Formats: sequence, structure tokens, C-alpha cells
Amino acid sequence: MTFDRSALKEAKRIVVKVGTSTITYANGKRNFEQIDRLARELADLQNQGKEMILVTSGAVAVGVDRLGLSEKPKTIPGKQAAAAVGQGILMHTYEKLFAEYGQIVAQVLLTKTESLDRHRYTNSRNTFMELLKNRVIPIVNENDVVALDELKIGDNDNMSALVAGIVDADLVVILSDVDGLYTANPQTHPDAKLVSIVSDITPEIEASAGGVGSSLGTGGMFTKIQAAKAATSSGIHLAIARGDEKYAIARILQGENIGTVFVSKENRLQFRKRWLAFGARIMGKLVIDEGCAKAVRKAGGCSILPAGITAVEGQFEAGNTVSVVDMAGHELARGLSHYSSAELEQIKGAKTSEIEDKIGHKNYDEVIHRDDLVILG
Repeated sequence: MTFDRSALKEAKRIVVKVGTSTITYANGKRNFEQIDRLARELADLQNQGKEMILVTSGAVAVGVDRLGLSEKPKTIPGKQAAAAVGQGILMHTYEKLFAEYGQIVAQVLLTKTESLDRHRYTNSRNTFMELLKNRVIPIVNENDVVALDELKIGDNDNMSALVAGIVDADLVVILSDVDGLYTANPQTHPDAKLVSIVSDITPEIEASAGGVGSSLGTGGMFTKIQAAKAATSSGIHLAIARGDEKYAIARILQGENIGTVFVSKENRLQFRKRWLAFGARIMGKLVIDEGCAKAVRKAGGCSILPAGITAVEGQFEAGNTVSVVDMAGHELARGLSHYSSAELEQIKGAKTSEIEDKIGHKNYDEVIHRDDLVILG
């Protein structure tokens, strides 16, 4: 079955990754025309009701330029020092230009720990969701200043897929200095053709991807293929297009045939719920009353509030997957708990308005949101 690009019009939450070569010149200086165009396009899409997240490269290149270095440092401390200088300059540039178009931005720095540690993963997700709820555009980069090699994600192509997974994005758009995926390297094979749609990332496609890209960046087609594998296996479409192509993001969202689209393997929500039901380790159990159980059984289900919980079994942290059972012990559903077992012991049976009084904070009204709940029967 051929993928219809017009389906991308439905994408609401979009992660855009921009490469170093797109927002800087070859000498490492900022390309203000490109950055301004990017800010204007993201701001316009945000105004249309989309939720935009920007993953940006370029901190090291900008730092190298500001420090007056002749080339990118080869040592880790050298790169981290350049990133420390460049990150602030780059963020100031984005803040200034996005403000011109009426948008608020926020800096989010991540390391691999956020994807490996479930508690930190959940905290990152909560932060992103709060920013999006407040119509803020998160601007994300790897925390190069402190990340050790074993904690580095390594490149912002894979970072964009990681962020898309954290926020349950609909689409990732990677803007680069290449048009997309070709049948062969166009620099050495003039007859190479641009691939419009990739429904399956085969070993041949992986093998055709070369090494890293420009001298200032860390990504190449290989890392983009890796990012596409991560995104599509999580139920998220990924597109690659040239960063200097005018209105590339908007045109991709209109279904125009530019760049390459890697098609997700299945519906994002179905994938997430299948993982909740069968892939995640069950860390505890919530017993719910008859009224709550009746509401859960209804078509579409419902969120689970503290008031409907009569008992908590097991020890678990916020963000863990728990089983939901009725008073007779029949398993009705599984889902991600927003609160730990210790917190739930204090708020079970309570009204939503009483949560903060009982545990000192209230991150959510719901113990399990309906989007994080899969109904089993």
C-alpha cells in the first residue's frame, strides 16, 4: 500500500531538527537569514494550532567562532568549552527572533540519562507537556557541557527521535544539507534518484548511508537512518528535507512531494498502548471501586482519579506501569501511573482538589490519564 503524503496534514505535535550546516555558514558564523526563516515558519505553524518543538545543533560551531578558534576542538573538554560558549549565544539568537513573531521559547538540555532512567524520562515528559500546554516552543539540545561519552546521545538526529518518543509526537522533520535519501550517493553517482517514500528500512538502505556530514556537524545520512528507525518503530513518521528549501516544513505538512518520508509502522497511539499492555513490566496494582470500573469498561474508557481507588498493591515509582483491577480482582486495564505507590496510599479515595494538601504537590489531576491507559476487558 502506497503512503499518501496528505496524511501528514493531520500532524499536530511536530519535532523539527535543524543541522549545524543549516543555521551557520561554513566559517561557523550564524546564518541569520536561515534562523529568521526557521523562526518565522515555526511561529506561523504554532499560530495555526500546531505544537512545535525545535531540536537544534550549532552550539559548538557558534562557540568555536566566538572563541576565534581555527577549527572545531578535538578533545572533549575543548568541545564542551565551545558548547558552553555557543549554547548561550545560540539560545539568545532564537529567543530574540522568536519573540519578534510573538512566541515564547524555553531551553531544554538533555543527556542519554533521560532516556535510560525511567524516573528522569517521566520528569522530562512532564516538563515538555507543561511547556506545550502553555504554548511555549521548547528548544532542545544535548547537554554537551556536562555529558560524558557514555552519557552522550551523540548527535541531534537521534536526539530528535528521542524527543519525539518522549512527547508522543506525530512527525519528526529533519532539516539538513541534503535533499533526502538517494538510491546511491549523488556526489559519486550522478544518476542517483531521490527516494520519496520509505515504508521499510531495509539492510540495503542502511548500507547505502554514508559517514558523517560536514566538518562542523556530527550527523550524516547514517544517523538520519538510525533516527528514522527509532521514530518509525515508535509509530512516528519522519521526514528529511533541505534546510535551505523555502517553507520546507509547511510544504511537507501540505503533502507536497519534497524530501524523503519514512512511514511509521503503525498508529502511534496503538503502538504506545500495545507497549503498555504487553511490553512494559507491571510494577504494581490499583484496585478501583464499582463506579470507576463501570466507567473504565465503557467505550473509550476514562481517566482514573484518586477518588475511584480503594487500594494500592506493590511498590512503584511515578511513570511505572500498573495493573488496574476491580473489587473482585479482575484485571480491567494497564497504564502509566503519574504518582508513586507511597503517594497513592495517601491520596486514594480523595478528591482531586485534596491531592496537594495530602502530598504537598499536584503534578496531575489524574492518577492515570486515559491516553496512558489500555483497556483489557
